[in-house]
Amino acid sequence: MNHHEAAESLVLVRAGARGEHEWLALLGRLVRRRTALFGLAVVLLVVVGAIVAPLISPFDPLEQDLVHRLRAPGWQDASGRVHLLGTDHLGRDILARVIYGSRIALLVGCAAVAISGALGMAIGLVSGYFGGWVDDVFMRLADIQLAFPFILLAIAVIGVLGPSLWNIIVVIGVSSWVIYARIVRGEVLSLREREFVQAAIALGSGDGRVLVRHVLPNAFTPWLVVATLDMARVIVVESALSFLGLGVQPPTPTWGGMLADGRVYLSTAWWLATFPGLAILITVLGINLFGDGLRDTLDPRLKV
Repeated sequence: MNHHEAAESLVLVRAGARGEHEWLALLGRLVRRRTALFGLAVVLLVVVGAIVAPLISPFDPLEQDLVHRLRAPGWQDASGRVHLLGTDHLGRDILARVIYGSRIALLVGCAAVAISGALGMAIGLVSGYFGGWVDDVFMRLADIQLAFPFILLAIAVIGVLGPSLWNIIVVIGVSSWVIYARIVRGEVLSLREREFVQAAIALGSGDGRVLVRHVLPNAFTPWLVVATLDMARVIVVESALSFLGLGVQPPTPTWGGMLADGRVYLSTAWWLATFPGLAILITVLGINLFGDGLRDTLDPRLKV
């Protein structure tokens, strides 16, 4: 190991030790925020429910029973099984479909955020660090992306490729990178002028090494906050596309698709649309509360 590598390793070790203490302090601040903990509890409940859906679901979400269609919440069949949330227009259990619908919402949310977050992170790092014509090109692409209505893009792409789970993920993921890129770019513009980055460059570190080992870890915090809050938006977008018939196709249960089925029966069977709507509301609220708490906790200007 030469002198340069030894010096840089020592700096990284000391930074890692400080970072560990900072994360413990941040965790303590997060625990003191009750709304954030409530949001985290809601998110964990939904995630666990989606993972163990076959174990906790009282019925098969695809099983139809036209004889017992549109039964009210709490209805009990001849075998003694209770439909806590009632049945839909095809006799399928609402609770089972809500539980299984969480799988689609979370899968689309996580996958789309991963795609757009990774793409936005890479573009933001390169654009903010190198500047010049590279920055101009990426930021003009971002302006074009923002000027194009998302719903028109979704309709055009899905109309050509057809509605499916992976097409929805790709459309949402590719169209949502701009906010990540701009947040990371703004952070990198500040970081590249900091002393530790200039010191790494003066010691002979290449651009790739500086970006990965010095800039990226410090730009990750605002990216994480944006990704957490964006998860709620993606779930709402997926539900909207499913409501319009552009999402995952029946008979796969989705919250937006259940809302579309229930709108016809609002006056006669209110539970068809109410319970999937509540599922969307509670999940998005939980994610937003946790995201707000995470943002406030990671904000260096707030020390409470």
